[in-house]
Formats: sequence, structure tokens, C-alpha cells
Amino acid sequence: MNSRERVTRAIGFRNPDRPPISHAILPSAQYAFGNQLSKIISSFHEDFGWHLLPDLPREKLPPLYRPGRHMDDWGTLWYVTVEGRCGIPVEYPIRPDLSDYDSFKWPEIFSAGVPEYRLYSGHMAGKSDDYYARGAWIVFFEQLQQLIGFENLLVALTMEIPYVFRLRDDLLKFNLAWIDKWLSHDYQGLHFADDWGSQDNLLIPPAMWRSFFKPVYREMFSRVKKRDLHVWFHSDGNILEIIPDLIELGVDVLNCQSSVMDMHELSKFAGRIAFRTDIDRQKVLPFVSPHEVKEYISDLFHKLGTRDGGIIACGEISEDVPLENIKAMYEAFTEFRW
Repeated sequence: MNSRERVTRAIGFRNPDRPPISHAILPSAQYAFGNQLSKIISSFHEDFGWHLLPDLPREKLPPLYRPGRHMDDWGTLWYVTVEGRCGIPVEYPIRPDLSDYDSFKWPEIFSAGVPEYRLYSGHMAGKSDDYYARGAWIVFFEQLQQLIGFENLLVALTMEIPYVFRLRDDLLKFNLAWIDKWLSHDYQGLHFADDWGSQDNLLIPPAMWRSFFKPVYREMFSRVKKRDLHVWFHSDGNILEIIPDLIELGVDVLNCQSSVMDMHELSKFAGRIAFRTDIDRQKVLPFVSPHEVKEYISDLFHKLGTRDGGIIACGEISEDVPLENIKAMYEAFTEFRW
């Protein structure tokens, strides 16, 4: 069974030989550990063609990973304190009242191929028929925040200020054109992402999410599904209330922060959607023993997967995770069986 078949079977609950492995390695971890990390990950077979992709030189880090203050293609200014770890937006290209919106210049949709950077952000595509090619990292809620600011966006949503609907519709048009570019390449799945949860709840009321954002996701996801590609979706925080909506919208693989949600409730979705797992980054990976890492992973896989599949084995690696725990995580991935 090659990697592409293994991933496809896991997503479709059709008995893969083992859970496929997906890397999620922050550039900051690559810089901190260097060859020691490379030696560990090269010992385990990853199923998305990570090793086929070119390294991303430090001088080509996107603004959101580059230390200091740097502006991205949208005109958002990012402040990064740790090289290779995502920073925060501190200045925005559009005023909260949209008074300067008519002069805002949208970035150009790329036309000369899709950038394939070895970043945890998901711009990964295996360049071989043996590997599953997953492209894109398409955000919407987060892009709105980066255009006008998080607090300004929440105020506009709460007060239903008309301009926020105009901005939503224009960003949707932009994203649909961007999706079409990705669909012109040979992928098996496209990746979407928006962090919707805090540690305890959604960042906005579920009713607001369903009225304002759900139609946007429906349109973006349906364009991908019509081409028979899988929809992958990432969201940190407690998003338990909208997982049924994501399933309804056609999400095939969900990468969520399971450690901040009620595991009993989350496990009810096992068999209905595949999980690209998130190994607890707050209390487990950086702090416990390698043996405890393995125990945690086995328990997580049993709760979120089924005997027929539904698990994409993944855990984000940052520079605060000990090398012995990184090795234990991958050993647990390869050793797991029902």
C-alpha cells in the first residue's frame, strides 16, 4: 500500500494498513534542532511527500514568521518575536470604518504556479504518484482580522455594520479565484484554516457563525468537492458546537485542538469525519515522559478513530518539545494498531 492509497483509505474509512503520518514542524523547531530533528523524522515514513520538497531558506520566510516587523502582500504589518514561529498582526491596511476601502489594493492571485514551502502551514504536495498531495492554506475569518483588526471585526459583526458584509463578499470572491488556481494543479485535497475557538468556547455566538460565515465556507468547500478533492480544515480552540456544521459542509479531515474539548463529546464524531490529530501542545508534548507521550497517543487514536480508519497521525513540533518526546511521538504513530 503506497502513501496515497493509505491516506485515501484512512479518510474514507476503508482499512488502511496503518494511520498515515503527516508532519507539522514549525520552522522555529527546524532552526533550533537542525540535524538532530532531521535524523529523527527521516527515520519514519511520512505520507505527504515532505522530503520531496525544497527547504525554505531563512531569508525567504514569510512576514508572519520573520523576526521583527514586516509587511505582507495584503499590507498587514506583522510583529514576530521568535524566528520561524507565527507572530501577530499589529497594523492593518483598512480602516475600521472602511473609509479608505476603495483605495485598498488586493494582492495578485498567483499565476506562475503554486508556492510549495516546507512549512507547517500546509503548502505541501508530494511530487510523486506514491504520495498524497495536499495543497493550500486558505483562511477567511483570520484574513478579515488581518485586514481591519480583531476587535474592530467583532464590533462590526455584533453591530451588523453594513461594510463588514461588503468586505466578506469581496474576500469570498478573492478566495474563490485563489481556490481555482489551486484546483488547476494536481492535488488530492485542499486545506482551509481558521482558529475559531478560545480555550472554552467559540469566539463568536454559534448563531452568528452560521448566519455570517457558514454560507462562505459552503461556497468555498463546494467548489473543491465538485472536483472530487478532499476538504481539510484546521481550527484551534474549543469548536465543539460547530463540528456538526463542518461535517454537513463536507469537511473530510478535521485538525482540531482536541485537548481543550470534552473528549467524550468529541469522540461521538469518530467514524463521521477523519481527524488529523493534534497531540496536546500545552500539557503533554513539552512536559511529560516519552512513555506518557505514547500512552496519550494510543488513547487519543482509540477515541477519535475507528477500526476502519479515520486517523491522520500528526502532532505539531515546536522548539519547546524535547527531542526524545518527538521520537516517542513518531514511534507511537508507527506502532499503533487496533
